[in-house]
Amino acid sequence: MTLVEHHHATDAAVADGLAHDIARRLADAITQRGQALLCVSGGKSPIPLFNALSGYPLDWAKVTITLVDERCVPVEHGDNNGHLVREHLLRGPAAAAQFIDWVPPSHATTDRPAWPQAAATYETWARDLETRLRPLWPADVVVLGMGLDGHTASLFSQAQGLDDALSSHTPTLVTPVRPPHAPHDRLTLTLPALRKARHIALQISGAAKHTVYQLARQSAGTQRPVSLVLHAPQQPVSVWIGA
Repeated sequence: MTLVEHHHATDAAVADGLAHDIARRLADAITQRGQALLCVSGGKSPIPLFNALSGYPLDWAKVTITLVDERCVPVEHGDNNGHLVREHLLRGPAAAAQFIDWVPPSHATTDRPAWPQAAATYETWARDLETRLRPLWPADVVVLGMGLDGHTASLFSQAQGLDDALSSHTPTLVTPVRPPHAPHDRLTLTLPALRKARHIALQISGAAKHTVYQLARQSAGTQRPVSLVLHAPQQPVSVWIGA
């Protein structure tokens, strides 16, 4: 395990520093390969990062942006991560980027049928995503968050579908999961897909999350799935820590 920690006095400083680092890496990817792929997390925490990153003068037309996970709700739903990205990141210069959404526009319900039935529907979505993402993989930058329960992306401890999401034998980039307590089913990048990214950044803030992070540093296990990313052997993980 190799972690590179970036400590800042405020969350605003974290957002600014991480945005600068991401922009530099995307620019390098465009120079080296002619294109770049950025995967971002949802929730409220990344909003300052999105606002800061959206104004960078990159060749955004050569950047593809997608998610690390998504709630299986309609695209216009307030809990839809893609909705958040469109509102806060795909604006200004960054509006020229291509965005790969995860939920079909035709999906219009938040109902949760029995898991086998729901999983079959989501698997169809995942295969469509696979077709669009596979030619771009590995991602140049993956930006992760972390919950107080130690989940990252939608890798939740004890979630239905978690074994498939973690298995080294899983050939797919995206798989469905049903978290044990969260209100919506999810699609998530698998652990093998995350570990193949060229660069992983983990953004955390607050004393409570810092405590969870310190526990996850100690050992890898499914109790805190973020630990499985932190202990990945392939490359260092950059951890951006705010107040």
